[in-house]
Amino acid sequence: MEYCFSDGVHLDFSQWDPRKIIHADDIRRVLDQMEYQLKPLDIVLLESGAAPHFGQPDYTSYGAGVSEEATVWLMEQGIKVVGTDSFTWDMPFALAAEQYREKRDNRMIWEGHFAGRRGEYYQMEKLTNLDQLPGYGFKVICFPVKLKGASAGWTRAVALLDQ
Repeated sequence: MEYCFSDGVHLDFSQWDPRKIIHADDIRRVLDQMEYQLKPLDIVLLESGAAPHFGQPDYTSYGAGVSEEATVWLMEQGIKVVGTDSFTWDMPFALAAEQYREKRDNRMIWEGHFAGRRGEYYQMEKLTNLDQLPGYGFKVICFPVKLKGASAGWTRAVALLDQ
């Protein structure tokens, strides 16, 4: 449970083209601009640009996705919990499928998810109000609800800001 109550870090990729996958260098660049260095057990919340489309039929077509390489890099920094406002941690599936048809590289499908084969991390999806958060200096509480026989569950994610 210690993973689910920790300092939060908000990475804003809301203007990112969802056809371009986010790599570790991109995350490092945003962290450098924020003048912040990740520490173990930070909870990384990535604003992908999908939130304004939530509830719309095309919601699953929006949101910058995170590469396997970037997800592994986050794990190497001691990150155990990540979240996004998108339908998925990965690039939108329709875009991944389109790129797969062009390149025939199956590593493009759910590549962020598959990083879990290389280390332990948990992801939250479909988060809201990430645009209301500062870059850092807040706490995140995101205790999961365990569902028997399921590979996923739900959580009520809450950010606590010092006022």
